[in-house]
Amino acid sequence: MRYLATAAILAVALAMPARAEELSGTLKKVKDTGAITLGIRDSAVPFSYIDDKQKIVGYAVDICMKIVDDIKTELKLDKLEVNETIVTSSTRIPLMANGTVDLECGSTTNNADRQKQVWFTNTHFLTASRFVSKKALKLDQIDDLKGKAVVSVAGTTNINQLTKANLAHSLGITVMSAKDVPEAFLMVETDRAAAFVMDDIQLAAMIASSKDPSLYAISNGAFSDPEPYGIMLRKDDVPFKTVVDRATSKLYQSPEIQKIYDKWFMEPVPPRGLNFHVPMPASLKKSFEHPSDNPDPASYGG
Repeated sequence: MRYLATAAILAVALAMPARAEELSGTLKKVKDTGAITLGIRDSAVPFSYIDDKQKIVGYAVDICMKIVDDIKTELKLDKLEVNETIVTSSTRIPLMANGTVDLECGSTTNNADRQKQVWFTNTHFLTASRFVSKKALKLDQIDDLKGKAVVSVAGTTNINQLTKANLAHSLGITVMSAKDVPEAFLMVETDRAAAFVMDDIQLAAMIASSKDPSLYAISNGAFSDPEPYGIMLRKDDVPFKTVVDRATSKLYQSPEIQKIYDKWFMEPVPPRGLNFHVPMPASLKKSFEHPSDNPDPASYGG
């Protein structure tokens, strides 16, 4: 398959040191400008968001900063300026493709369709697509959504999965679109939608930060197998991907990744000191042992 061919190319590239006169693509851009631009999210808690001090923080942001350190070392730079550009579900791929951002640090699902437009580095999280609803509605399986108004976020894998399931099972769902995760959750809070379909970890984050978490439940029914999140980068830039893959492989195979994970999923996080209490699952530990950008859920035991 295509990503296996890519892996073979990268294996050769790993053995080739990057020399200043041979730089191309993103590495050359970063070297020439002395700066790298990260695409970040403003509300994807706890992956990438703006805290109460107007600082961009999160699990994916910490990983990206480790990648930046390795890029700085690779290019032998004394200083590397880090710029930040806010991206949304709809703009993240276009802004990557047109060169506005160099790494997208958020909660983007790596799948075969997206790999036709962009590339990803090694998986940093696994999630499944489920829905949140108010407990009083007693909705738990996908069939329970029949005839209901259900919202998801524009430009996401989740809204595509919802639409396909709706058609495949003739559920008669009114599919609604929101611009981001907080807006979609608000539609459930205010009863404009019966349910909100999104990656389960993001649903857990929204419940934890809601006014009354006891009102909500995440479905057992899922629209997908476990799916991988990856840091996104430009397609067909083999030298840059080589450096980024090497950086993430080193991090994920070290004890440091457990510390970074626990910081964001097992400890209170800003701005409200919420603790999501989500231990690292066995499937993610397994993927960290053998880092991969493979978008096939089966490779992660899903």
